[in-house]
This record gives sequence, structure tokens and C-alpha cells, in this order.
Amino acid sequence: MEFRILTQWDSVAIDHEPVQVKLTKLDNYVGFEVDAPFFDDPKPDGEVGKPFPNLWDYEVVEAFFLGADDKYLEIELNPHGQHLVLLLNGRRNMIKDELSLEYESKIDWDKKRWTGSAKIPQSYFPFSVGKFNAYAIHGTDTNRIYEALYPAENGKHQQPDFHRLEYFKPIDISNIVDTKVAWSSHLWKDV
Repeated sequence: MEFRILTQWDSVAIDHEPVQVKLTKLDNYVGFEVDAPFFDDPKPDGEVGKPFPNLWDYEVVEAFFLGADDKYLEIELNPHGQHLVLLLNGRRNMIKDELSLEYESKIDWDKKRWTGSAKIPQSYFPFSVGKFNAYAIHGTDTNRIYEALYPAENGKHQQPDFHRLEYFKPIDISNIVDTKVAWSSHLWKDV
């Protein structure tokens, strides 16, 4: 499954090559691949390959997978090798964070692009995932740009908010997620 982010969060068209996101089936994992412009924003002061809190404050590409009862998985990847994985139960209600993830990234300084490849354990997905959205953030201060695969209605909101679940769109991931593995996960059992 491949997606291209063509708009900012409020439906305004982007003015650069789009971020590309790809989801693939792997043994016991879902592959999450990013191919994106590199804006060379300040990088986080965190260890490569490790979770980094508040990664959304940096240059990042994100994927959200919404399941039943507004339970959702948020994955964030950045060009410098840090990641963030969150499990949420209801809008903005984080129940687990900084989960581990196999993730590698590479910056092509000449082409000003970066790629990232993560292996998401199927056990991270909530029951009955049926909706999806993807986002990209770059820039600093007043030049911060928020992009969305499925944006909010133009003029309806004053600020970006990637947790507006009503803008997520249907996705059929049954061909890349083994539902017996994913939906029997111990991570979601007590939720």
C-alpha cells in the first residue's frame, strides 16, 4: 500500500515533492517505509535507533492506525534515526509510549531526501484497525509546516491537530496484518 502526502493539514497544496509512505507485509511485522524531502531541520539530541519523547517537535513523518472504540497506534519516524511509538485509548489519551521499534534511516545530502524503514510488530495494532492517516512535519518556529494525507476541511479549524479522528479514512490492512497475532496482543488486553 502506497500513499503520497499532497496537502498541508488544512487542505492547502504543498509546494515541494511529496512525502511517500509505504506499508508492506513482513513476517510478524508491518513494514513502514518513508521516502521524503529532507529539510535539514535541527535534529533531536537522542540516541539513534531509540525512542525519543516529543519527536513531533522535529522533522518527522507519522502514521496513525485507528481501531475499534477509538483505540489507535501512532508511529513517528525522523531522518536522524529516532522514532516514537504511542498507543492511545481515545483521542489524545496515551496509554503506552516509547515502545521499541526496529528502525533505520538514511539521508541523501546531495538529493536532499531521506528514507526510513521500520518494522512495526503486529502486536502493536489495536483490534479491528479500519482507518488510517499519515502526516509530515518540518520547519521551525513560525515557518513550521504540518502536512496531512487526509487533511481537515479548509477554514474549519484554526490550528493543526493530528488527533482529529474524524478525518481518518478507511483502510483495509487485512492483507498485511495477521489479525490473530495483532488482535490478541497483551499490549491492548487491559485497555
